[in-house]
Amino acid sequence: MSYLEPTEFVTKMVDSGESKIYMSAKDTLIRAFMAGAILGLAAVFAITVAVKTGSPLTGAILFPVGFIMLYLMKFDLLTGVFTLVPLALLDKRPGVTVKQVFRNWGLVFVGNFAGALTVAFMMSFILTYGYSTDGGALAAKVGSIGEARTLGYQSHGVEGWFTIFIRAMLCNWMVSMGVVGAMISTSASGKIMAMWMPVMLFFYMGFEHSIVNMFLFPFSMIMGGDFTIADYLIWNEIPTVLGNLVGGLLFVALPLYYTHIKTSPNRNL
Repeated sequence: MSYLEPTEFVTKMVDSGESKIYMSAKDTLIRAFMAGAILGLAAVFAITVAVKTGSPLTGAILFPVGFIMLYLMKFDLLTGVFTLVPLALLDKRPGVTVKQVFRNWGLVFVGNFAGALTVAFMMSFILTYGYSTDGGALAAKVGSIGEARTLGYQSHGVEGWFTIFIRAMLCNWMVSMGVVGAMISTSASGKIMAMWMPVMLFFYMGFEHSIVNMFLFPFSMIMGGDFTIADYLIWNEIPTVLGNLVGGLLFVALPLYYTHIKTSPNRNL
């Protein structure tokens, strides 16, 4: 694959963040909707594979197909814009403000959630023939996941909340490595290879991804998960969003930017 040096692809990261700032609200919402929907389908696909094969690893190996599809189509995930968009502000690109950064994040959040929620209702409908039958083994599995990753954390109190937060940091460390990794190559095959590994890692390790959860937890509630919307927001989505933000910035965006763009003078020997 054609390889780009870090100084080249980190500049592309900043350029990408700037372009997302200036994208229209319509385009931002549509791209975010499609990203949320595709990632929701990838999540239910991976869970279905794991349930039918009895192998969570197989599901994790196949999950990245959704991430790869949405990336190649230039659809936007909240986890990605958390990493890329602030770089345009740090680099002092003309006209980029904190308000515009938050505008982008807000639009992408709304679009991702709408797309993920749409797929949650579509999948729950087809699994139950219009809510007229039981959802079977898949519904039971998803329901148990939703309960474990809300009420399970809640049972540990503050320590549980910070456990989600740290898992979310680790998640977007890996996901953002996939986003950035795709920029090191100019070929489709090279981009796919670079994205596959970190995304597979985060999914198999059970790290918390805010957009996957936008699908998983509404779907789990529809399928009979015994927890409330407040449980979902307080004991999963909110700490997950915050952890994704910190992880993408702290472990990917800032180290690359400050060591390949805003470098310090070389030390004299």
